[in-house]
Amino acid sequence: MVFGQVVIGPPGSGKTTYCNGMSQFLQLVGRKVAVINLDPANDSLPYDCAINIEDLIKLEDVMAEHSLGPNGGLVYCMDFLEKNIDWLEAKLKPLLKDHYLLFDFPGQVELFFLHENAKKVIMRLVKKLDLRLTAVHLIDAHLCSDPGKYISALLLSLSTMLHMELPHVNVLSKIDLIESYGKLAFNLDFYTDAHDLSYLQHHLDQDPRSAKYRKLTKELCEVIENFSLVDFTTLDIQDKVSVGNLVKLIDKTNGYIFAGIDSSAVEFSKIAVSPVDWDYYRVAAVQEKYIKDNEVFDDEIITSPPPPPPSIAERDLRKDER
Repeated sequence: MVFGQVVIGPPGSGKTTYCNGMSQFLQLVGRKVAVINLDPANDSLPYDCAINIEDLIKLEDVMAEHSLGPNGGLVYCMDFLEKNIDWLEAKLKPLLKDHYLLFDFPGQVELFFLHENAKKVIMRLVKKLDLRLTAVHLIDAHLCSDPGKYISALLLSLSTMLHMELPHVNVLSKIDLIESYGKLAFNLDFYTDAHDLSYLQHHLDQDPRSAKYRKLTKELCEVIENFSLVDFTTLDIQDKVSVGNLVKLIDKTNGYIFAGIDSSAVEFSKIAVSPVDWDYYRVAAVQEKYIKDNEVFDDEIITSPPPPPPSIAERDLRKDER
């Protein structure tokens, strides 16, 4: 069995940096890693890639030949890759014996919740080469400081999960810069768990630009909550503990953690339901390390943040009352 990650996310979310850091970490823990660059616009790679789509097609050539812009050019490149999937399969086959695969995809989000080409490429590889892949969807953590942008990130994550149909891990990347664009209204666990989004409505109401979209925002939040699929883990790619905890989670989603086990179903079950020892480091330790105390002391006046969202039991009670 061959395991790997499909690294996706909006432009600037850190996909290429992630592939570079993740490949170095995995090699340090003893895995042979092959990075596959499938972004035809990524012409300055910080890592050594085993396969580069630019050997097949280049975005700048497509734009010049067909008079397309960057977005149209990327769609064309993915369509061309799908039609020439045999090229990619032939390049991958020598790596299947003993490599862990990292696929670095373009940052155009439409490719992963609207167009079918990228999905068809992945599904063809999964079925034909018997790959066990996890989609790692990176979202820039600083979006949490803006309620409107955070809801947009949730909606994008949900749409991508439903479209891709792969084991999926949503990641708040650049967690060390999470407050670079403003303080968070709630503790970090509110943003990682994405429960009871009505608490964001108060903060959106403070912005006159979003007042006329109040009803739309409320409906979108209810859609996200009703699916109850989206949550996030956190990542600082320069922190080996943070990367290691993310690797544990990914290994559990794509089955790598079970690969070396030759035992009964009972042993598999024990591992599958074992406590997630990374959970503290996913939220609480990150909160302590990267996020300043929300309480502001001004002379003798103490300004505290809004009350915390309800517990899981309280949320369930509210649903029953509805």
